[in-house]
Amino acid sequence: MLNLYPYNNGHIMVAPIRHVGRLEKLKDREMLDIFKTLKETMVSLDKHLKPRGYNIGINLAADAGAGITGHLHLHIVPRFRGDTNFMPVLYNTKVISQSLDALYKCLRKKI
Repeated sequence: MLNLYPYNNGHIMVAPIRHVGRLEKLKDREMLDIFKTLKETMVSLDKHLKPRGYNIGINLAADAGAGITGHLHLHIVPRFRGDTNFMPVLYNTKVISQSLDALYKCLRKKI
């Protein structure tokens, strides 16, 4: 899933199909599928966006920042050299260099 409010260009979330709010509730097959999808997504992001690194995280429960508390998901946030600037500091605004539509079309291309 593309994040509607991305932290950075290419911010994607990977979630199981079944609604599960905790890691220990995942079946082994679901856990494997999530990490295979994580790997495939990073390969696609590497090809199309060429980030220099990634932040990958899981927020479990509302107190940890989970916006959808009953459905766990992994955040994949590509990082680029110089992707931070004065805008968040001075204006509480993040500049994203590509629209979600353009990113979606780019990532839907065959690897």
